[in-house]
Amino acid sequence: MQFAVNIKTCISGAALSRIVACLVYSAAVLAGCTMAWESANPDVGDSEEPAAFTVSRTDVSAQSAPTDSPTDNNELNGSGPPSPTEDSADLQAFQAPAATRLADLEADDLDNSNIESTSHIVSAGDTLTKIAERYDVSIRALLNANDLPNPDFLRVGQVLQLPEPPADYTPANRILPDSRLVRSIGASSFDIDSFAESQPGVLRAMTVLMPTRQANGTTRSEQMTGSQIIGRVSREYSVDARILITFLEYFAGLVSDPTADGDAQLYPLLAAEPKYGKARQGLYNQVSWLADQLNKGYYDWKYRGKTILDAPDGNRLYYHPSLNAGSIAVQYALAQFRSVTQWERDISSDGLRDTYQQLFGDPFAEEHETVPAELRQPELTLPFPRGDVWRYTGGFHGGWGNGSAWSAIDFAPPDNATASWCHTSKYPVIAAAGGVIARLDEGVVLLDLDGDGDEGSGWTLLYLHISSHEALAEGQAVEAGNILGYASCLGGYSTATHLHFARLYNGEWLPADCNRCPADTAIPPFVMSNWKVVGLGSQLYQGFLVNTLDNRSVVAEQGRFTNVNAISW
Repeated sequence: MQFAVNIKTCISGAALSRIVACLVYSAAVLAGCTMAWESANPDVGDSEEPAAFTVSRTDVSAQSAPTDSPTDNNELNGSGPPSPTEDSADLQAFQAPAATRLADLEADDLDNSNIESTSHIVSAGDTLTKIAERYDVSIRALLNANDLPNPDFLRVGQVLQLPEPPADYTPANRILPDSRLVRSIGASSFDIDSFAESQPGVLRAMTVLMPTRQANGTTRSEQMTGSQIIGRVSREYSVDARILITFLEYFAGLVSDPTADGDAQLYPLLAAEPKYGKARQGLYNQVSWLADQLNKGYYDWKYRGKTILDAPDGNRLYYHPSLNAGSIAVQYALAQFRSVTQWERDISSDGLRDTYQQLFGDPFAEEHETVPAELRQPELTLPFPRGDVWRYTGGFHGGWGNGSAWSAIDFAPPDNATASWCHTSKYPVIAAAGGVIARLDEGVVLLDLDGDGDEGSGWTLLYLHISSHEALAEGQAVEAGNILGYASCLGGYSTATHLHFARLYNGEWLPADCNRCPADTAIPPFVMSNWKVVGLGSQLYQGFLVNTLDNRSVVAEQGRFTNVNAISW
């Protein structure tokens, strides 16, 4: 797992290795450097549930101050988005300004007034993540605009060139409603197996050997069909299976072509590249990457205020203001692996949407709202019994993969140290509210709070890495406090036994803290037994639980032997 050392918690009584790490970090800051810190320390209560492959670790790097907040991009860059026009469909190629390296100058020697509209002067505590958030740019765009020998290290006083603001909008073509991007109401009734069997393409006959994470951290493999793979990815990422199938047909013909060769089956979306190796190979890796990119486009725009599409080739466009989150998700995902000319064709009315319509009909015919404006969270308890003392080991992060709204938090059970970091805890995980068991998968218990058994309808709670209670069955009604199972490393990806806990509504991941949401977006706070989740800036896994009654706080902190992250009710 990747995480940052928070200088504020250096004196919290952490383990010796943590104190040493903090001292190293402090020395680096005093030396004029800010750094992203990565640790493989096994004293970790969680690990992110990743996409098939990840980007530079600078995407999830070092800590920002608690007071860090986004600043309006128009004010900082001195220009706002252009007025949208009917003919703004053409992508414009923008050349990033040449990188300026002034690392040897002292910060006090730099003239802010001359360069602040196009550059940023690095100060103590800055990271690429923090800078990108401030100026509403992507880390990729910053890297494209600057020649950084090591993007994990920045020098105080160093000048970073900012990407030029976009000069145009993406096309206004609506491609997909939100309720057909998210695995929402009615999505579970779509029978993937029956659909694949009714089509002539190779998808119906594909089989894949799939590894699954076990409770003790080992893996086992099982044979799965292409339909089962798509269903698994759809459930994990909560992305509608129909849009995943549409991509596979549009790019590789897996639905209609009975002669699609081995390369089309191994690399239906992304071409083989030596640097990715087997991480990019196979149907599961390809489709899970796609699902995570769709989620990233969707949730970054809807809940993190991202207004600009930054393509890998350096192109930058404002999302057209008439677009919805589902259409933006498709535009973003396609831009990650298509050239400008191809991308324009893909998002046109004759592109991906036409393929969707041929396979499944008009996607907007049964459009519905995914998250109502006045949504209220039901009363929840913490997901472990009253009186037990667990550890809050992970602040907000992806529900499944980095793209999914930073909806999850992590807790580690109070077991004594064992020979293995992965084991099945003796301490139970409980239902945080009454409901129905909507799904039991490897390591997954999905609790449906409205009782209809449809995980795409109403409130649901995801429990991950759970060795489920042997008495549980899908469709079974449970009451608040009933035992659901025991924390382990089963399912997803985990380096140590813990519980990964997240909320969804109508299949949509809900941010655990909406501190980056646009001003007109309101999501109910994530509150359990009067403990409210509070994120720290935009830093994955960082933050607090704050008691709404007496303002006590608990820090999200790796490790199980300090008091700063101890939590009970």
